[in-house]
Parts: sequence; C-alpha cells; structure tokens
Amino acid sequence: MHSLAPVVVTLLAAVLVITVCRAIRIPAMLGYLLVGLIVGPGGLRLIDEGADTEFLGEIGIVFLMFTIGLEFSLPKLRAMRHLVFGLGIAQVGVTLFATLALAWLLGFSPLTGFALGAVAALSSTAIVSKLLTERLELNAPHGQMSIGVLLFQDLAVVPLLILLPAFAGNSETLWMDLGLALLKVMVVMALLFAVGQRVVRPWFHMVARQRSSELFMINVLLVTLGVAWLTELSGLSLALGAFVAGMLIAETEYRYQVEEDIKPFRDILLGFFFITIGMRLELSVLLDQFWWVAALLLWLIPGKALLVYIIGRIARYKAGDTLRTALALAQGGEFGFVLLALAGNLSLLPREIEQAAIAAVTLSMLASPFLIQQSDRIVRRLIRSDWVMQAADLHHILVSSMMRDEHVIICGYGRSGQALARFLEREDIPFFALDLDPSRVKEAAAAGDAVVFGDAAKKEVLLAAGLMRAKVLVITYADTHSSIRILNVVQAVRPDLPVVVRTIDDSDMDVLRQAGADEVVAEVMEGSLMLGSQALMAMGVPLNRVLRRIRSVREERYNLFRGFFRGVTDDSLALDDNKQPRLGAILLTPAASAVGKTLQTLYQSGLDVEIRTVKRRQQRYNHPPADFELQADDVVVLLGPPDQLAAAEALLLEG
Repeated sequence: MHSLAPVVVTLLAAVLVITVCRAIRIPAMLGYLLVGLIVGPGGLRLIDEGADTEFLGEIGIVFLMFTIGLEFSLPKLRAMRHLVFGLGIAQVGVTLFATLALAWLLGFSPLTGFALGAVAALSSTAIVSKLLTERLELNAPHGQMSIGVLLFQDLAVVPLLILLPAFAGNSETLWMDLGLALLKVMVVMALLFAVGQRVVRPWFHMVARQRSSELFMINVLLVTLGVAWLTELSGLSLALGAFVAGMLIAETEYRYQVEEDIKPFRDILLGFFFITIGMRLELSVLLDQFWWVAALLLWLIPGKALLVYIIGRIARYKAGDTLRTALALAQGGEFGFVLLALAGNLSLLPREIEQAAIAAVTLSMLASPFLIQQSDRIVRRLIRSDWVMQAADLHHILVSSMMRDEHVIICGYGRSGQALARFLEREDIPFFALDLDPSRVKEAAAAGDAVVFGDAAKKEVLLAAGLMRAKVLVITYADTHSSIRILNVVQAVRPDLPVVVRTIDDSDMDVLRQAGADEVVAEVMEGSLMLGSQALMAMGVPLNRVLRRIRSVREERYNLFRGFFRGVTDDSLALDDNKQPRLGAILLTPAASAVGKTLQTLYQSGLDVEIRTVKRRQQRYNHPPADFELQADDVVVLLGPPDQLAAAEALLLEG
C-alpha cells in the first residue's frame, strides 16, 4: 500500500523553501534543487530516484521547450541559422575535444575523455532559457546567442547517443549509423514543418469552434506531447519535438491563448525536474571525491566559459555579449545526466569519476542562476570596453533624443507602441521610443521612426531618453513585472511625470496604480467601452451624450465594469485569480436571516464587498442606501473577492 507521507512532506518542503527563496529574492529553481537534496537519497530518503521521477522531470523540460518554441517563428529560426549551426557547432566541438585532450593528458583513455567531453559540451536549456525569459533578455544579443547554441546542443545529443555505444563496441558501421541518423533528422524535421503547418491551423480552428476551454486544453496537451513523442520515436529528443510544436503553433492566431493555458503545467513539472536534479546530489560523494568534483566543476564553469568566450571573440561577436553568453552557458546540462548514465553502463567511466561528474554537473547547475544574475556586474568588472559600448549606446540614445522636449517616451515599440506613435504624429506631438527587439528597431529606425534599442527598466537609459524633459511616459506592452520596474525608476527620479500603462484586464490595475501609474488602460475594459458606445449610437443616443458617458466611465477608472459573473467558459488560469473582484448574485429566500432587516448590517460588517444593486421583482435599485430594507425574493448583487462574497452570502442568509 502506497503512503502519501513522502508526497506531503515533499510538498511541504517545496512550499517552505520556495517561500524563503522568494522572500530573499533567490531564484525559485535553486529552492527546488535544495528540496531535491533534502527529500532525495542524499537527504531524508523520502523519494527514491528512478525512471518515473526522471520521466516527470523530462516532461517539465518538454513544456519549457514548447513555450520557448512559441516565442520563435520559422523566419526567426532561419535568421538564427548562423548562431545555431555556426557558434553552436564550434562550441560543442571545441569543448568536447578540449576535454578529451585534457583527460588524455591526465592519463585517462580516449573513450573516457570523449564521454566526459560530451557531458561538458552540453548546457542546461531549462535553467538558461527560464532565467533569460524572467530577466526579459531572450531577445537581447547574448540571449539569442545562448538560445542558438542551446538549440544545437539539443540536436547534438542524438549523434552523441549513437557515438558512445559505437565507440565502446568498436562498431564497424559507425559512419553508416551517423549518416542514417542525420538522414532521419532531416526527414523528420522536413515532415514536421511541411505537414505540420498545413495541419495545425485548421486543426486548431476545428477545436476552437467547439467553444470548450477543456477541449482546447486537451488539444494543446495532445499537440505538445504528440509531436514530442513522434520525435522520440525517430530517435530525437522529446525537448526538440516540443520546440518544433511550439514553433508550429506560433504561426497561428492561438499562440497567446496556448501560452497562457500551458503555463501551470510547465511551471509545476519544471519545478519537479529541478527536484529530480537535486536528488542526484549526494553529500557523501562530495566528501569522498572532493578533489575530482572540484576539478570537474572548475572545468565546467570557468574553463567552459573561457572556451565559449574565445570562440565568440574569434567569430567577432562583441566582448560584452560574448562574456554574458559564456556565463550563461557555463554549467552542465540535463542531457549530461543521460550521457553519464549511458557511459557508466558501457563501462566508459570509472565509478568514482561517474559519481564525481554527476555531483559536479549538479553543482554547476546550482551555481548557474547566480552567474546569470551577476553577469552585468562581472562583465563591467572584466571588460572595460563594455563600459565603452554601453556609454556609446547611451550616447546614441542621448543624441537621438536631444532635440526633443516635452515629448512622450514610449516604452515598447510593438504594435501598440507603433499605433500610439502614429497617433501622436498626427497631432504633431514629439515622441521617443525604446525597444529591446533589435530587428524591429533596425527596420523602424530605417523607416525614420524615432526609436532606439534600449531597456526602459534601466535608469540611465530613461535619463538618456530625456526622462527629465518628457511630458508623459507610456508603457505599451502588457507585462506587469517589467512595468513595475519602470515605474520604480520613474518614481525615484521623476515622480511628477504622468505615466500611462497598458494591461490586459483589471487584474493588476490596483497593483500598477500603487506602483505609481497615473492611468492604467485595460484592453478588455476599453473594448467593452467601445462596444457600449457603438451600441448606444446605433440605438440613436446623441453623440454628445455617448461621449459624456465614455468620459464618466474613464474618470471612474472603469469602476462600472469592474467584476463580472463568471461561467464555465471563462478560462482564466491566473494564479491570483481568486483575489480578483467578481460579481455575485444572492437570492434571499423567505427563511434568510436578512429578510426584514436593512443593509446597515452588511455595511457595518467590515467585509470587502460593494453593494451594486438590489433587484426586487421587475425593479432594480442601484447602490441602495444603508437604511434600505430587504424583503424575501430580493436579489442582492455584490462586488468583491470570492472569499468575501462567500462571507457576505453567509451573513445575509444565515446571519
């Protein structure tokens, strides 16, 4: 009989450790690694490491790669081919053969050196991509370089898995096996892209027409895991198949809905992946094989970073971007554990070296978040020219914005930012835009738009953009975390500057206003407002009256639209959804405690609810006063968080 005790203790450890990590601003993945060490064979031994736990962890990587694929498109991948097949091939090849040569000099056999080199050549896609995404650096030059190399590393796993057993068995058909594997890769990728693009869009159209959030979610899981399974059947990795599936869906109009739906699965399973990595770490190995662990760790972090930096500089990439990429890739990878297990089974590695390598790879992954977080500081300290490059970039921003006074600073030059720019141009109002997509900036600047590459969350960039002279600052992309970073800078330097922030709905309106936003424009609310105004004009309501209504709703900051009755078709999966206000209708039965009493009791209850209306037969009373007396069969409509609505319902019905 199975016991839930290990699962409960693991979940308790995860909640406590991740809470502490977030409180002291340490990446959550480090907390998951620590949880794995606590509950695994090297700690309390609550969970045994096995095939089932490894499989669940691998599914977490699948969903992560799928969401990364959603950020890419086929044109973008073609544009990155020099990074993937240029820098990627160089990094894997140089790291592998440098490790092989070093191992041979230390007295190990060439096969042992090759196995260790294969492990050292790989980095952690899960850690690097997640941290770059959280830091909004995925589209930065070093982010593109890192992802390009990681994509080739995932491709390189296939021939490495073929080469290790072939070398161990002295296979005479090695080149035939490699040629067959290469042919298989080309055929599978061609089929997925050629057939997938013709199938995915109509397939999603058919599913979406059913208007079932449950069916849509099942379909997303089917496509993600199905394509990953097909690539696994063909000898490729699950992660690579998931990446391809994400790119196929990125070409459809369902991209953003899919990304939101898949997020809970990705985060939970990815957390479990990091727990399984932490379970591999054994304190006894660290003590018994300390010097081997230290040596391998030095090779994985500073040694590998140095190799990547040299390769990048030879390829004529900027010194700062190259060092940031080197620091991002300076760790072992999740596929390294697969290669270590295979090499151990083939007797290519001595037992003590295999265990030391597992510990070194795990520790390097543990150190990686710190390296990436401190990469800017390390680059500034080690590369003086980076200061010059940053100063040159700031000088370019400063020169470009120098002639503008009382202008609008636009943070983000995507579709909304460009629409705002055209609107301002029509009114002859000067603007200056900042964006982190180099391709977009290059094209827009070539067309004559006042846009430069720059991170608006950095104080020096905003100052160079004319923050002290600007009249308004507008954040045009719906990213609450990034918006709050910008608002913090503005509040510290120019608290009097009006700031307008875009968001999707009313979920984060209060948070953004508390952070310093003067106006928060919610897309859903504005859409509802436009629908209402068009309907009023279609009904013959005079235009001036419609405009007054629009103005009053905006002055009330969409209070008329706050909260709504939720049904089974509302598929919001936000983690803090239970804190958001919603409407609730409470029918007072003849036996209800509130019948015959006034609303004074509810007003004085201290509950965080607003009494919107009371419906009595065919009549509605909007915002009734405290002395309004309730009767049987009245329907009281309240606005508030779900827990407060439940408490108000209990008060009205049961007293």
